[in-house]
Amino acid sequence: MALSEQYIESDDIHPIDLVEHIAEHHEWEFDRIAEDQIAMAVEGQWRTYSITLAWSAFDETLRLICTYEMEPPEGRLPAVYDLLNRVNDLCWAGCFTWWGEQNLMVYRYGLVLTGEQVAGPEQIDTMIRTAVMNCERFYPAFQLVTWGDRSPADSLQVAIAEAYGRA
Repeated sequence: MALSEQYIESDDIHPIDLVEHIAEHHEWEFDRIAEDQIAMAVEGQWRTYSITLAWSAFDETLRLICTYEMEPPEGRLPAVYDLLNRVNDLCWAGCFTWWGEQNLMVYRYGLVLTGEQVAGPEQIDTMIRTAVMNCERFYPAFQLVTWGDRSPADSLQVAIAEAYGRA
């Protein structure tokens, strides 16, 4: 059954209410931090990702931030930044950034819903799944450049490629 079939159709649905419904549907751990913000944990192959979605009524944007802890040695930061640029060239929806003070690798995306548009459950579910998919895809590259003393170009070669078709 599609996510939209499980939810009552209404123009008055708050985006974070939809996110909460999706988290319940997937049985993800979540915490409704505020009316306009929710945090959840989504298990991936490499690790558990912390995902926060926040609604900004001011600019009508649903913001997604997906993070995981990473503590690169100071000497490897130039290589991490180089790899970030290379990885972001491959990401068409969203981007990665490094939050040094918090020791967090961050994938972020903003869904602009101006003009009182309403995001559908499938659209929000795709946002979350895309964030996790990109983190999973590039996690090995970030680990290799950070701890394997590999170059950014070499590290990127091991990034899990997107699969097309069926095996």
